[in-house]
Amino acid sequence: MAKEPENTSAAPAGAAGQTATIRYIDRPECIETFADSINHVYFDGQSLRIEFGVTRLDDVKQNAPVTGRRHPAQRMVLTPMAAVELINRMQQVGAALTQAGVLKANPPKTTN
Repeated sequence: MAKEPENTSAAPAGAAGQTATIRYIDRPECIETFADSINHVYFDGQSLRIEFGVTRLDDVKQNAPVTGRRHPAQRMVLTPMAAVELINRMQQVGAALTQAGVLKANPPKTTN
């Protein structure tokens, strides 16, 4: 597993208007969670809640439809500021995937 670069960012520190320099410290022991779907996304005005899911297929039986179940794999709760940062970064990822040809850009919809 490749080590992520150490990044720094400025964050609001207090009422005096000063900013703090925040250094990223990696935790290699932090576990990863696999998900193949997003079950729920909910914003209540105070936090953005995202529930990631994983699909498990049942045993395949001859002459029967394929069935399965979707289980929650991880729930993430973000402050509004972290939610905005996630949105901005996902837009950057989307732009990079579009530039690489993985995604096709949707033209803006026009209404008559």
